[in-house]
Amino acid sequence: MPPPPLPGKKRRIGVMTSGGDAPGMNGAVRAVVRMSIAKGCEAYGIYEGYEGLVQGGKLIRQMKWEDVRGYLSEGGTLIGTARCKAFMERPGRLKAARNMVMAGIDALIICGGDGSLTGADTFRKEWQGLLKELVDNKELTSDQIAPFRHLNIVGLVGSIDNDMSSTDATIGCYSSLGRICEAVDYIDATAFSHQRAFVIEVMGRHCGWLALMAGVSTGADFVFIPEKPPSENWEEEMCGVISRHREMGKRKTIVIVAEGAHDLSLNKVTPTKVKDLLSNKLHLDTRITTLGHVQRGGGACAYDRMLSTLQGVEAVEAVLDATPETPTPVICVIENKIVRQPLMKAVEDTHAVAKAIEAKDFNRAMKLRDAEFAEYRNAYMTTTATDQPEMRLPADQHMRIGIIHVGAPAGGMNSATRAAVAYCLTRGHTPVALHNGFPGLCRHHDDKPIGSVREMSWLDVEGWVSKGGSEIGTNRGLPSEDLPKTAWCFEKYKIDALFIIGGFEAFTAVSELRKARPEYPAFRVPVALLPATISNNVPGTEYSVGSDTCLNALVSYCDAIKQSASASRRRVFVVETQGGKSGYIATIAGLSIGALAVYTPEEGINIRMLARDIEHLRVSFAKDQGQSRAGKLILRNEHASSTYTTEVIANMIREEAKGRFESRFAIPGHVQQGGTPSPMDRVRAVRLAVKCITFLEGFAGKSKEEMMADPMSMSVIGIKGASVVFGPMEKVEREETDWKDRRPKDESWLQLKTIVDTLSGRPKPEDCCETCGKSK
Repeated sequence: MPPPPLPGKKRRIGVMTSGGDAPGMNGAVRAVVRMSIAKGCEAYGIYEGYEGLVQGGKLIRQMKWEDVRGYLSEGGTLIGTARCKAFMERPGRLKAARNMVMAGIDALIICGGDGSLTGADTFRKEWQGLLKELVDNKELTSDQIAPFRHLNIVGLVGSIDNDMSSTDATIGCYSSLGRICEAVDYIDATAFSHQRAFVIEVMGRHCGWLALMAGVSTGADFVFIPEKPPSENWEEEMCGVISRHREMGKRKTIVIVAEGAHDLSLNKVTPTKVKDLLSNKLHLDTRITTLGHVQRGGGACAYDRMLSTLQGVEAVEAVLDATPETPTPVICVIENKIVRQPLMKAVEDTHAVAKAIEAKDFNRAMKLRDAEFAEYRNAYMTTTATDQPEMRLPADQHMRIGIIHVGAPAGGMNSATRAAVAYCLTRGHTPVALHNGFPGLCRHHDDKPIGSVREMSWLDVEGWVSKGGSEIGTNRGLPSEDLPKTAWCFEKYKIDALFIIGGFEAFTAVSELRKARPEYPAFRVPVALLPATISNNVPGTEYSVGSDTCLNALVSYCDAIKQSASASRRRVFVVETQGGKSGYIATIAGLSIGALAVYTPEEGINIRMLARDIEHLRVSFAKDQGQSRAGKLILRNEHASSTYTTEVIANMIREEAKGRFESRFAIPGHVQQGGTPSPMDRVRAVRLAVKCITFLEGFAGKSKEEMMADPMSMSVIGIKGASVVFGPMEKVEREETDWKDRRPKDESWLQLKTIVDTLSGRPKPEDCCETCGKSK
C-alpha cells in the first residue's frame, strides 16, 4: 500500500541525477533534501537515475538530513546515474509510475541534460494516462492513485557543456572549464619553452561554450566551435593569424578544437588535420592533447557549488508553488539572478541550435545561444588578433587611454588589462599603462631609463591572461594625495580617457577625480571603473572581478581543513575570512562548503548568538554516530566583531564543549587572494573590459564642457540582477554607497545568509532560549 499523502501542501519530493555526471550535482541533491526537510516535506533519493525509477525497490529510498552530509565537496553524483533504455518506452514509464505511487512520491526534481529533462516532461504529460492504465491492469486501485492525480516536475540542468538555452550557466560547466584552463596553463609552459604549437581537443559535440571560454581564458591563437565555423579558406586564415603572432615575437601557439567542430560545409575539423597544417605549412613542432574525461571529473568549484545549492533550493520552492496547471519549469541563472524558465521552451531552443547547424544557418545558431555567448565570441575575436583593419576607427576618433590599477591585487586584473590593451590596439587607440597606481604616476612618471607611464604593445600583455596579481602594479594611494601633480601628469601625457581597475579604493579615486573636475580641467575626460576586489564590496555592482578566484582558494582551503576535522571526528574549526566590512566572501564560502554558521559584519556577533551556536554544536555532535561523524566549520569575517575574535570564539567553544568535542581556529590570510585567476574571473574580466573601452569610445570628440555636463562620463560598470549596466558615479556615490563601512547600502547577497543557516540546520533565534541557547 502507498503511504497516505502528507497534510496540507507538504509533499514527498523525489530527487535524481540523470545523463552524464557533472560536478555540482551532489550540491543540488543536498540542497533539495535539506530544503525539503526544512519545509516539512519528505525527500526521497532515486538512485541510478531513470533506471532506479523503473526498478524501484531499494533504489528509491527516503533520505534524512545526515544522509547528505559531506556531499558538497564530492565530484560526480553520489546517488548515481545510468542510461536507461527501458524508460524510453511506455512500459518502462508505467513501471516508474507504479514505483512512485507506491513510494508516495508526488513531485520529482531531476538534475540532468536536455535529454533527461525532455524524458521527465514526457513522463508528466503521460502521468494521468499511466495511472489509468495501472488501474485498468489491476496493478493499483482507484483509491490508491487518488492522492497522486497530479505530478509536478522541476528541472535542474547538470551539464559540463553548458549546452542548454535560457540559462547563462549549467551546473558543472565552470568546474569543467577550470580543468581545461588548468591543463592549458600547464601546457603553456612547455609550449613556451620549446616554441611549440599545441592543438587541444575539448568536449562539446553541439555546443562550443567550453572551447570558446577556454580560448578567452587562455589567450588561445585560434578556436573552432560548432556554432560559428571559420571562413571557407580557414586553413589560410588560421595559418595567417598564427604566422603574424609568431612574427610579432610570440613563442607558443595554442589552438582549441571542440569535439563537434566542423567547417562551413559541415566537414569535421579534427585535431589531426589542424596539427598537420601547422606542422607541414608553418613547420611548427606541433603536439595534440585530448583532455577527455578529465574535464568531467573532480569536485565542483565554488561557483558550481553555489549555483547547484541555490538552484536546488529554488527547485523545492517551485514544487511547493506549483499547481496542476503549472508548466514544468527549469531553474536557470541569468547573470547573477536565479530564475524559472519554461522547460520545454528551453529544450526546444536547445534542439533548434543543432538543427540550425545541420541546416548551415550559423547566424541563427549563434542567435539561439544566449546573448552572452555572442558577446564573448566578439570579445575573443577582437582581443586575440589586433591587426584587423576593418575594425579600426577613423584617426580623429583615436584616443590615448590610460589604464591604472588601484587598491589590493585581485585575480583577473591582468586579464582585463590584456583585453583592454588588445581592444585599444584593434580600434586604433593608444593604451597607456600607469604603473603602480596614482603614487607611481606622480612620483615616477619621468624616471630614467623608464618611467611609470608606458605605451603598451600587444606582445607586452599577450601572456597576462592567466597571471595573478597586477603586472602593472597596484597601490592603495589616492589622487587626493597630490591632485595638482596628478592633473599635471594627465595633461603632460595627453590622457584622453581613463580605465581604472580596482576595489573600493578605486571607487574612491574616481569619486575624488569627479569632485576635482571643476578645479582641474585635466580630469574632464571619460572614466570607466571596472570593480576588481576579492571583497566584492564596490557599489554599483553585485560582482567584482577577483571574488571568484578568492572563493575558489578559500573553498579549497576549507575542504582541506574539513578533512582534518573529519579525520579527528569531533572537531570544529573556526576559519577567518577576508572581505573587509562586507560579509560576501564569508557567506558565499559558507554556502559552498556547508558551514555550520557564518559571522558577518552586517549581522555582527553577540553572546546569545554564540550560545545558540555552541548548543547547536553539542546537539549536532551528539547525533553523529560511527563513520557518519564529520568535522564542522564556522566562518567568521575578519571584521565581524572587534571583541569576539576568531581565536576567542574557538576558545569559547572549546571551554563550553567540556571535552565532548574539540575546537581549533585557522586564518588563511592572503592565501585568499588566490594565485592563478579562476576561469570565471578571466572571462568576465575580458568581457567587461571590452565593454568599458567601448563605453569610453563613445565620448571621443566631446569637449571638456560636455564631459562636465554628462554624469555618465564617469561611470562604474556592474552586473545587477540579469543585466550588465553602467552606473553614473555621482548617483552611485549618493544613493548606493555606505561610505562608513566601505560597501554598498543594499547588498544583494544578504538574502543568501538565510539559506546558509537553513541548510546547516542552524536554529532560529526565536526558537531558542535567550539565556542558554537551547531549543524551546
